[in-house]
Amino acid sequence: MNAPNDLADCTATTLLRLYRSRQASPLEATRAVLGRIERLNPILNAFCHLDAEGALASARKSEARWTQGAPMGELDGVPLSIKDLILTAGWPTLRGSRTIDRNQAWDVDAPATARLRESGAVIVGKTTTPEFGCKGETNSPLTGITRNPWNPAKTPGGSSGGTAAAVAAGLGPLSVGTDGAGSVRIPAAFCGNFGLKPSFGRVPAHPLSPFGTVAHLGPHTMSVADAALMMNVLKKPDARDWTSLPYDPTDYTIGLEDGVRGLRIAFSPALGHAKVHPEIASAVASAVKDLESLGARVEMIDPGFADPLEITTGLWFVGAHTIWSGLTPAQQAQVDPDFRAEAELGAGYSALDVQRLTLRRGELGSHMRRFMQRYDLLVTPSVAVPAFDARPAGHTPMDPKTMLGWTPFSYPFNLTQQPACTIPCGLTSDGLPIGLQLVGPMFGDALVLRAARAYESVRPIPRPDISVLR
Repeated sequence: MNAPNDLADCTATTLLRLYRSRQASPLEATRAVLGRIERLNPILNAFCHLDAEGALASARKSEARWTQGAPMGELDGVPLSIKDLILTAGWPTLRGSRTIDRNQAWDVDAPATARLRESGAVIVGKTTTPEFGCKGETNSPLTGITRNPWNPAKTPGGSSGGTAAAVAAGLGPLSVGTDGAGSVRIPAAFCGNFGLKPSFGRVPAHPLSPFGTVAHLGPHTMSVADAALMMNVLKKPDARDWTSLPYDPTDYTIGLEDGVRGLRIAFSPALGHAKVHPEIASAVASAVKDLESLGARVEMIDPGFADPLEITTGLWFVGAHTIWSGLTPAQQAQVDPDFRAEAELGAGYSALDVQRLTLRRGELGSHMRRFMQRYDLLVTPSVAVPAFDARPAGHTPMDPKTMLGWTPFSYPFNLTQQPACTIPCGLTSDGLPIGLQLVGPMFGDALVLRAARAYESVRPIPRPDISVLR
């Protein structure tokens, strides 16, 4: 294969092929990515911390290993980033908050960071997040507003908005996000990436999220193959996470091309209750026809549950209040008004309220376990609306509807802990990405990747025209 004109446009899988054939090197790829970041980050505000010198040093070590024919791991030399909720030794993890003291020892890697280092990846920096990952758009008093590479006037979504914007714009082909109510899938859908929320516990975490067992870690990538490769690394065990699943030694890249022929797919255009933008509804319906043409057996059917928004936001607000309660009055005075509003709402829940919400969540999880016995996959839109205007923190009074009412397809599957991904399935008339969501049975992560790859084979993931960004 011929080396591309700009290594910053390459997927991780392509870069690794180029390294093996010596048509490109980790140092060249890292320089290309750093150059792209230098040009575009002032526009997009995707990175809150960049370590160019450290990345270049890491790339030189990787290049020496490749020259010797001895790469140290599956991602050796691939430039990538880490969301600023995830501990990264040597760098501050400020969580989008002015309440975090950057002048402290930062000597611990979270499991995801540790596994990526062990694979030889070149970690270039940390990506922006709203304060404590508290919402589905990326703005904060600490880092300001992050913007969408398809149109900088629009939000990239959140809370992994910096991660999604970085991958879409070629500021590194891989990044790690978190997803507590859609925070991988919302921004991946808005920015036109592939994003995967694995089964809960498949990717170990430390420390565990104060928002509880809805919080997952997962990859944002330029391609499905990249996500499979990255998952092979991220799902390796770490004893610090007592909620993590037993190690799955499966190689997710094997069987990725097996297609969807014969799979039973439930197609729910609105989950029985959602209002969906007409262009999104049309694009998703067309994508489902593509899956049928690939041999899947599709049935239009709703899974049969009421909107669980009240469950999600109730548990979420209690989590926000938990964080808030650990802050000093001086720190509380510095927080994002959206986070403050969530915490204040959380203060109104009693222990009995939380227990009742937890029981309702259990009923939903049981319902979906039974529903998925009849189907291999559930297909829905990823988000009900296209990317909306990028706005400052505190722009709208906070309540359940303003927080998550526009993304009714994401948070149910945090409650149920099922694997779910988003993959682009078209553009709106305004040129904004539309996402198709594939939801698998619990522990069916490899199946979700396989189905997404089948769709990608007929509808490749588009890229934004970054030449027009000013």
